Formats: sequence, structure tokens, C-alpha cells
Amino acid sequence: MASTISAGRYVGQAVKRLEDPRLLSGHGRYVDDVQLPGMLHVAFVRSNVARGTIVSIDTSAALALPGVRAIYTGADLNPRVGMFWHTMMGPPPELGGQTPYAPLTPLAGGDVRFVGDPIVLIIAENRYIAEDAADLVEVEIDVQQAIVGWETAIDTDQRVHPGTTTNVGQEFPLPEGPEVDALFAGAPHVFTRRFSQCRATNVPMEPRGIIVHYDQYVGDLQIWAATQSVSEWKATSSRLTGVPEHRVKVVANDVGGGFGQKMMMTRDEAAVVMAAHLFGEAPIKWTEDRRESLMAANQGREEIIDVTFAVTDEGVLLGAKVFFWEDIGAYPASAGSTAGMAGAVFPGPYKFPVVLPGGSSVYTNTVGKAAYRGPWMMETVAREQMMDHIAYELGIDPIEIRRRNVIHADDLPYTTCTTMVYDSVTPSETLEQALEMLDVAAFRTMQADARAEGRLLGMGVAIYIEPSAVAFGILSSDQAIMRMDNSGKVIVAMSTGNHGQSLETTIPQIVAEHLGCNIEDVLLVQGNTESSPTGPGTGGSRSAVVAGGAAMNAALKMKDKIVQIAAHMLEASPDDMEVNAGVVSVKGTPAKALPFAMIAPVAYQMPEMLPPGMEMGLEVTARFQPAGQYTWSNATHVCTVEIDPETGMTKILRYIVSEDCGRMVNPMVVEVRSLVAWCRGSAVCCSRT
Repeated sequence: MASTISAGRYVGQAVKRLEDPRLLSGHGRYVDDVQLPGMLHVAFVRSNVARGTIVSIDTSAALALPGVRAIYTGADLNPRVGMFWHTMMGPPPELGGQTPYAPLTPLAGGDVRFVGDPIVLIIAENRYIAEDAADLVEVEIDVQQAIVGWETAIDTDQRVHPGTTTNVGQEFPLPEGPEVDALFAGAPHVFTRRFSQCRATNVPMEPRGIIVHYDQYVGDLQIWAATQSVSEWKATSSRLTGVPEHRVKVVANDVGGGFGQKMMMTRDEAAVVMAAHLFGEAPIKWTEDRRESLMAANQGREEIIDVTFAVTDEGVLLGAKVFFWEDIGAYPASAGSTAGMAGAVFPGPYKFPVVLPGGSSVYTNTVGKAAYRGPWMMETVAREQMMDHIAYELGIDPIEIRRRNVIHADDLPYTTCTTMVYDSVTPSETLEQALEMLDVAAFRTMQADARAEGRLLGMGVAIYIEPSAVAFGILSSDQAIMRMDNSGKVIVAMSTGNHGQSLETTIPQIVAEHLGCNIEDVLLVQGNTESSPTGPGTGGSRSAVVAGGAAMNAALKMKDKIVQIAAHMLEASPDDMEVNAGVVSVKGTPAKALPFAMIAPVAYQMPEMLPPGMEMGLEVTARFQPAGQYTWSNATHVCTVEIDPETGMTKILRYIVSEDCGRMVNPMVVEVRSLVAWCRGSAVCCSRT
């Protein structure tokens, strides 16, 4: 939808991406670009079967290969692990947490649990030698029947993780009782359907990569990684190795995409950290090749949803039961958070009186599950298809049935039956705008004409409300550390990461807008635990809101101090000052002005010129915590297609999106990211990833 909020000097403007000249000219600096003196290289021996017991591992021929420096198996690394859990998810139950974890070890121990399971780690003088050595390792595996598919995993008495009592990672029971039974028994119509979503690979441009150097004489552990969160990796590495966290440094320069796959350290990466710590002689590098990425890197989706709707004769929603089945593979990034979240947001844009959600995440002998763009949004796919099904069964137009149930502006603030609070969503408005752009009547005429000619035209409508800026636990807030140097230039350090979100542009836009300086005078520093504050990193659609909010608050604090100094120097009241383009002046008297470049040296070098009692320096720290647990956006998508009745070939005729994401920091960035999201969503829809 068109914004009703006026743009500022920078916020709301389509500023060209500041990072593009570097990245598009081939001067980005990714993990594989980092070269260190004496650096060695890693290759893995991986399982080529999904399930089996390791009978023997013979590394003698590989060790004899010239250039091989060390070989580690699970017997070498696994017993040396301190603790292996993720800060983002919290500690496991045995340490007082609530998050269930799969039994995590860097390398496979007594058995293998998916195709690609890392068994042996080889360190050699170059990658070629390491790969050749991997071919010489002989692994004998007693192959067993793989547990594939959630139904098999639930029904079998075999376990993906031997020694555990169940293949269920986490379960949210579906509410039951006489009130539930009465609701559906008394409804005029009850419809039940099952919807499924195929597995999808994240396929970032840059696969996973890591360089680790443990200085055994100093005790420092330094890591260069393709990660979305350097703070997460710092804490995890400390727990793994026992190296104190303040002696661990993690750097993520440019990261070629993440999409949820690179937030938390995986077993392969943990194996490299452990091997470097044990080896201690030189830095070691592992760059995942594309085959490894498709085979062993965590993937997304693989879900089934059972949905039951109760409705009136007019199609008004009375209630719903939804149960999410998640296939989370053998080693998921988390053991089932998606199902719980999907149930909570299932009501979406509609006024459901009751939604009863449940879910079960199930271990299988497949590669583990991770977040993937909109990891819980399968609920929208199921809900919107169910709305179409009800419309068809009741003989009501699919658009009309949505109009009868959608939330309107005069319903706000609206609390859903699952306790989600909407304060500024516009699902009804986006629906009407999208339909107006399409001209439904004209399309229906074209559709009828095509049908008479033997051609098939169709239209689909979907409305959704999406949570972003998730704010609970470690995700509750973000921090900015801002410093103005002697020349009046600004450096802002954040816990964010650079992997495609345009933060090198949007964060400086926010700072320049609220501080009153030029955007070219702002530098964002991120992805380095020595200079960045501790924080959750970039993920979950939160950086623009939460990190941007922290940057805004820091800019306002910095502006306040600069104004006070300038007012004191100009013998004026701070209330009479204004700031623009890096200059502080007295309102209405432009001749009485001081640029930042004259104010900053005073703050650092001339305490006698500061207001009485003011501390020297221009460094501020600020946090931002959203008022609620979620910040909401919403949209309506309308698509028209033509389908060849003989071949099934589908051609998209028009695709219309009416979206309300609030005030846009940079409309160009939003437009591009929306387009890319559509491309990925369409690919998953067509099962082409």
C-alpha cells in the first residue's frame, strides 16, 4: 500500500546501496577469500548411507599420504567437547533449560544418522590433498533400514538416536475436552483437509565456511566464519573448547546469504573448531563445496498440516483445529520451534473465535531442519487453501468468504484467539487494493471467454499477517555503540551481520536521519566480536526494527550531547538549536553555526569549553526493546495463471502484491527483497528447489 507517512531526508528514501560498489565489482571479502600464513585445509569423510552402525574406520593409508597433517574421528573429538548447545535456543533440560536437543557431537560416533553425516575430519596442506586423503579412508558400516518420514518415525520401535525413548523431538498436544467436541459437533459445517510442503534447500550463494586458529601459547581462539551471528558463535565455541569467552574472537566479513542456515553452529563447523583447538599448530580452513551444501547443510520446510474448520452456512468461521507435523531430520537447528509458532499465528488476518493448535516434531534419518525464509508460514498456505476449499464446498465466491471473516481497521487493536495482539495491521485494506488493481470483473470475463476456447485461466488470493522483530529471550533487544571521531564522522557498532539485508545502507540512513548528519559520514561496523556489542545477530526479520531502533536511540543520545556542547559554545539555549547536514546552528540565525568537525575536538580535547559537569568524549551506548513481542506486517497476494489442459504447463499472467510493512527505511530495498522472496516462494510452490 502507498505510505501515508512522509519521508525524511534519508529514512523513506530509495538510497542506493552503499555496499554495492564493493560487492558488485567482485571486491567482497568472504571466508574463502581469507588467506593466513601457514594455513591448512580440511576435508570430511561423510556417510553415504542414511542409517547404520560404524564397524571400523581405517585411516592408515590416508595418514601415510604426503601433506596430511592430522586425522580425527569421533573417538578423538567427541569426548573432548565441553558443552554443545546454542545460546539462541537456550540450554538443554539437564542444564535447567527448556529446549530439547538431539544428542549433538561434532562427528559421528558409533553410528551414522543421515547421508552426509561427518565421520572423519582430515587436515592437510591443501584441499586437494585433504580430498585425496578422504578417498583413502576406509569406513565399514553395518547398514540398517533408514527411518524416513514422520509416520514411519512415529510407528517404529527403532530410534534415529539410539538410547532415546522416542523419535519425537518436541510435542504440543492438541487441546481436547467436551467444549472442543461441542464446538465442532454443533457447527453447521465441518471440513477437514491435509496440506503438505516439500523440503527445500537454503542454497545460499556462499556455502558454509570457517577458519579457526588456536594460539596454544597465548590461549586465544580466533574464528572467521560465514555466520549470521558472531556472538552466538563466540559463546558456542567457548562452551565447546573450554577457552574462556573473552579469549574467543569471531569475525564475519561479507556473508553470501544465510536464510536461517547460518545462524547457529552446525556439527561440521563444531568439528573444525574442536580440531583446530586440539591441533593448535596452524590455522585450518574448511570451505563447504556445493555438493556438501546440498547434502549435509540444514534444510527447511518438510511439513504436513492437518486442518479442521467449523463454519456457518454463510462461511463465517466458528473455529479451527490445526496439527503440524514437522520432519526435523536427525540434527535440527532446533527441535520443533516452528510448529509452536505456526499454531500461534494461524488465525492470521481472520476473526477466528477459536483456534486449537498442536504439533509434533519428529526425528528421521535425513539432514536436519533449520529456519528458512518464513519458517512458520506454512500456516498461511494451509489456511488460505482451506478458505478456498470452504468457498467451493459452500458455493461462495472465495473473495467473498474472505471479506466475511477478515479483520478491519475498526477492529484494531485486535487480540486473536491465540493471544497475538495486532495494533496496526490492514488486511482488509490490502485485499481491496489488490483486487482493485486486478479488476476482478474484467478478469472473470476474460476467464469465461478463455474457457469457451478450451483454455483454463485461474485466480488465487492469499492474505497473511507476518510476525517480525521477535522480541523475547535473547531476541528481546539490540544494542548500538556509537562514536564520533575528531573529524566529526560517526562509527556505529552493531551485533548485526552482513548477508544481504542492506544494513550497510539502512542503518546509516537511520543514523543520519536522527543525528542530522550526511549518510556518507556514517560507518556501520558489524560482524566482529571485538568491536561489536553482544547480541543475537541478524535473522528472524528483526534487524530493521530492533537493531534500527537501537541505532536510532544512539543517534538521538549523540545528537543531544552535541547540541548541548554547541549551544554552550554559541552561548545559546539547547532548545534554540537545530541540526542539519552535520551542522548545529541557532534557529533563524544560520551565521551562528558549528559543524560537527569543530564540535568533536572540543569534546575530546578541550574540557574547559564543555558545559559544566559534562563528561568528555562523544561515545554513547543505546538499546532498543520493542513494546510487544512481535512487530506485524501484512499483505494480500493475487495471482492469475493460464494452465495448458493437455500438458499442465502453467504461465503466470499477473502477480499483484498489496503490502503494508509500515514506514519503509528504504523503499528500493523493500521492493527488491519482496521480489526475491516471491521468487523463492514460487520455486518452493513449484517444487523446484
